[in-house]
Amino acid sequence: MKLLLVEDEPNVISLIQRGLSVSGNEITVALDGESGLQMAMQYTFDVIILDLMLPVINGMEVCRKLRRSGFSTPILMLTALGTTENIVSGLDAGADDYMTKPFKLAELEARLRTLTRRGKEPEKEKNADFLIIGDLVLDKITKIVKRDSQVIELTATEFRLLEFLLSNQNKVLNRMEILENVWDINFNLGTNVVDVYINYLRKKIDKNHRIKLIHTVFGMGYVIRQAYENTK
Repeated sequence: MKLLLVEDEPNVISLIQRGLSVSGNEITVALDGESGLQMAMQYTFDVIILDLMLPVINGMEVCRKLRRSGFSTPILMLTALGTTENIVSGLDAGADDYMTKPFKLAELEARLRTLTRRGKEPEKEKNADFLIIGDLVLDKITKIVKRDSQVIELTATEFRLLEFLLSNQNKVLNRMEILENVWDINFNLGTNVVDVYINYLRKKIDKNHRIKLIHTVFGMGYVIRQAYENTK
């Protein structure tokens, strides 16, 4: 893999360079956000490993700038800030994965492999027509979601979550299944990032609609199915 590491901590840089180079990975280092942004835009990489706390431009803003420019290379955020709020903010900025320091090299490398596999999926598999339930339609080609013919604006993470729920209609999905399939990661089971994003979706998908689609199955997880407001 060709990796861009945007990091300013010498110890972390040394650890990643030594550990990942053994497997034949090619690592380019940028020591601040501005340099990382320029390198990402100028050269081709398989994955960007992006620290959050960076000189000049912080990692969150680098990520936002890249995504706004149409940059599609997978981004893994690597930071000491590991609260649910930090995770949600990083994913909303456009990150594909999020690891907290300290970390294990084996897990980092496994996540990088997963991100590169997802980035290389055949276009036909990624854009498989429509997913529909009731009056909700998700177009996987245009990335447009509509309910009752009204366009619903979703973030990239919200779109992936809704896509996964719709691909498993009427099936109860636990939090770990959702984490592994939407984010390709294994967060600490204590995190409530799934609950946060489910609530985001509910506000956009179900608010002001008599028929609710996203439901909680207490003690088990979440399911998307048609049910009226008073249905348990």
